[in-house]
Amino acid sequence: MKVIEGLYYSKEHEWVKVDGEKAYLGITDYAQQAMGDIVYVELPETGTELAIGEALGVVESVKAASDIYTPLSGTVVDINTSLEDSPEEINNDPYESWIAAFKMSDAGELDNLMDAEDYKDFLEEE
Repeated sequence: MKVIEGLYYSKEHEWVKVDGEKAYLGITDYAQQAMGDIVYVELPETGTELAIGEALGVVESVKAASDIYTPLSGTVVDINTSLEDSPEEINNDPYESWIAAFKMSDAGELDNLMDAEDYKDFLEEE
């Protein structure tokens, strides 16, 4: 199971990569392995404002559909439209296949997320 240093992780198995005021969000290697072959991704609309814990989209696999919840509040400023035609890219490389980018409302919310070491420990307990 791949866990990348320098990213933030949620207990719902989302990752966050911060680049300035922008935060990119995707699902972790653990999540994509648990889901199996991903066949569809419902992306949010740009301009959508979301609070922590709100659903921003859906990832569907051959096994099930799962909501993706935002671990940060902010406004969606970009979406990865390549996932509309190639949702399996999440299976191929979950840490390059971001789903949405946010302009964060409060960078202090990152303190509520786990770093790579804490996430590895969390996975061992699952």
